[in-house]
Amino acid sequence: MQKTWKARTRDGQEAPEELASQIAKGCGVSLRMARLLWLRGVDSPAEGNVYLDPRLRYLSSPRLWHGMAEAAGEIDRRLAEGGRLAIWGDYDVDGITGTALALEVLRYHGISASWHIPDRRTEGYGMNEAGVEALARQGIDILLTVDCGISDEKAIARARELGMTVIVTDHHIPPQLLPPATVICNPKVGGGPCLSLSGVGVIFYVMAELNALLARRNGKKMDMRSVLDLVALGTLADLVELEGQNRILVQNGLKILADARRPGISELKAVCGFSPAAALGAGQVVFSLAPRINAAGRMASAQTALDLLLSTDFDACRRLSTMLDGYNSLRRQEEDKICEAAMLEAEQLPDDPAYVIAGDDWNQGVIGIVASRIVEKFNKPAFVLCRDGACLKGSGRSIEGFDLHAGLELCANDLVGYGGHRMAAGIRVMPEKLEDFRRHFCEAVRGSLGSAPVPPVQYIDAELDFSGASNFAFLKELGLLQPFGVGNPEPVFSVHSLIIKKIRTFGIKKNHALLELADESCGITLRAKAWRGADRFTSGMEGSRIDLAYTPSIDMYNGVASVDIKIKDWRPANV
Repeated sequence: MQKTWKARTRDGQEAPEELASQIAKGCGVSLRMARLLWLRGVDSPAEGNVYLDPRLRYLSSPRLWHGMAEAAGEIDRRLAEGGRLAIWGDYDVDGITGTALALEVLRYHGISASWHIPDRRTEGYGMNEAGVEALARQGIDILLTVDCGISDEKAIARARELGMTVIVTDHHIPPQLLPPATVICNPKVGGGPCLSLSGVGVIFYVMAELNALLARRNGKKMDMRSVLDLVALGTLADLVELEGQNRILVQNGLKILADARRPGISELKAVCGFSPAAALGAGQVVFSLAPRINAAGRMASAQTALDLLLSTDFDACRRLSTMLDGYNSLRRQEEDKICEAAMLEAEQLPDDPAYVIAGDDWNQGVIGIVASRIVEKFNKPAFVLCRDGACLKGSGRSIEGFDLHAGLELCANDLVGYGGHRMAAGIRVMPEKLEDFRRHFCEAVRGSLGSAPVPPVQYIDAELDFSGASNFAFLKELGLLQPFGVGNPEPVFSVHSLIIKKIRTFGIKKNHALLELADESCGITLRAKAWRGADRFTSGMEGSRIDLAYTPSIDMYNGVASVDIKIKDWRPANV
């Protein structure tokens, strides 16, 4: 489907020129760069300087979030009384990194803690009463959740019945009825400086406060900078908005990831084809490191990934990284097989405003990825489901403009349970209610978006001809906007009426295209890459004119600086 190009704005407005000039002068950047900063929420030179140089000194105190200081104080008190602590984490990257972070801080202070990460296939997401009872039999009386718990009312009620102190650290949308935990730490419950913290971000602040409390008793204090690699990895993998505190945590965490002092990170980078000392961008973390950690919980046991992050033995980490790489290969094979079947089914339903697709024998560890690929191809909300015991378990993804969680609220009577947020959610539904859910979900989407297909949108930050794209001073400024991701999109520029001089394919499968494009307005010709775009550019297009949506950057291949142009979208000129 042809994308609709729209100018990126803030609340429908373009950057005020006077304010943009103030930001440019106060931050020492170009006016063009100042406009980009304003589009990303910067309203003053002071905010711009923090944005461009997000140092750790700008991190907020844990005491500014509801419940964090109380949670740390309660854990400290119960540990001093001789309590035994266990961590209940989630099996995705956010939960695994958060669990590793909490264990590392406790171990630094000589505190032994148990942990439990549920098996995706036999236990599913979140807490369960059987697991809580098993921990109680082990003598656990302090239960700390990581990236889960806010929707687990029954399991937490059971833990309290068994005499446990329960500290919930989570970041998911809370239900109307909160669980009866001793303390709840969730930015969406009570607020704080950053409502979009990831699960690992929440536990980072709680453990930072606990670290300070423990230091008062034992005289030693851990340098929390050493775990920022875990925070960056989990935050990026969970696709939360990279703004405010998240931006500070991730940018500084990427520096620790580059150092790779953690043996597990060093070996994981190596198995991904990077030098252990390589500096990685957000995209490389999201598309290379994170999938291998996620693959453990999807295809086998998340324990493998947790062991990798906690181990100090390089040989062991090399073996564990190889295992994760193997799991990821299996995950890709499963994903391709299921995706092919799901795509065929979706193609048979061209008039549906959304997709609800189920397969009995599909691997529940990859259905979320398949849902994402369906959304990417058809630009419609989608749920993909598989058999899970007596019911069906589904994972959904949405598009801009449709609140998935709000849509599920309209279908709640069809579901055994559901949870999530605007863009992603999980559901459970009995097989006999599947058709009812499909009908009601499609009605919810149609009521929100209308009956006509919604074309995908390509946002354009500004027009930029190839003379601007070749300006290395400006390209260096663009680099200061990183890391890019949700809430901090990479700037996309447009340029009109380029001549395609030459097209060739590259890559092992010859599925990428390299174009030689001439901008007659300034007399500059540049090469541009269309990743996985060989089917969109054929040799017969040479000599034709196109409008281009693209991102420029500096490429330092072999130590030589050149302009790298990545094609985001294109259309015939004069459209």
